[in-house]
Amino acid sequence: MLVAAAVCPCPPLLVPEVAAGAAPELNAARAACADALGVLAAARPDRLVVVGPAEQSGRGTHPEGTRGSFQGFGVDIHVRLGADRGTAAGRLLPPSLAVAAWLLERAGWADAPIEGLGVGEPLEAERCIELGGEIAAGAERVALLVMGDASACRTLKAPGYLDERAAPFDAAVARALDSADVAALKALDAGLAYELKASGRAPWQVLAGAASGTDLGGTLLYEDAPYGVGYVVAAWS
Repeated sequence: MLVAAAVCPCPPLLVPEVAAGAAPELNAARAACADALGVLAAARPDRLVVVGPAEQSGRGTHPEGTRGSFQGFGVDIHVRLGADRGTAAGRLLPPSLAVAAWLLERAGWADAPIEGLGVGEPLEAERCIELGGEIAAGAERVALLVMGDASACRTLKAPGYLDERAAPFDAAVARALDSADVAALKALDAGLAYELKASGRAPWQVLAGAASGTDLGGTLLYEDAPYGVGYVVAAWS
C-alpha cells in the first residue's frame, strides 16, 4: 500500500554545478524537495519507487544501483539510484531519474530498497493509473518519489513560448497536489499537457493510480515558474 509520496520537479538545473551562476535561483525549490523527502523518510517505507518522465513511449524499469550522469549538461557528476547490488550493469538513468538520484543522495536516503520507473510522455492516462495501482498493490509499505515539471509555456522566453493556457493548467495541478485530489490528477488532459510541454503528466497519473483508495493528505511546498517552466513540490502522507 502507498504510505507517502513526494512530488518534485526534474530540471537538471536543480544540481548547483549544472546551474552554475544561476544556482541560487532554485535554492527555494531545492529546500522544498528536501522537505518532501523528509516526509518520505518519516513514513518508514519498506520500498521506494522513483517515477519520472523518460523518452521511451511506454515504460522502462531501472533496478537499484542504476547509474546516471550529468556529463551531457557539461559537468562531471555521477549518481546512483540507491545501493549498488550488481543488478544494473550497463543501464543508465534518464535525466529525470538522475535528478531524483541526486536528491536522494543529497538527503542521505538509505532506509529502503529503491527502484526506478521511467514513463514515456505518450503513455495513456489509463495505463499510467494501472501502473500506479500495480506499484501500490500488496502488503508492503510503498513510498513514491514522483518527478516531473508542469508547463513550459509560462513566459515569452519559456522553452515552449507563451501560452495563455499554461498558467491555469499549472494552477489546477498545484491545487490537486495540495489537496491530494486523485480524481483531478486522473482527469488531466494528456493532449493539453503535451501541447504545454508538461513532462509531469504521466508520472502524476501514476501517483493518482497508486493513491486510489488511500486517505493520504497533501501539502504544496513550492510552486513557481522560473525560466517560464512550472515547478511544483508537494508531499502526501
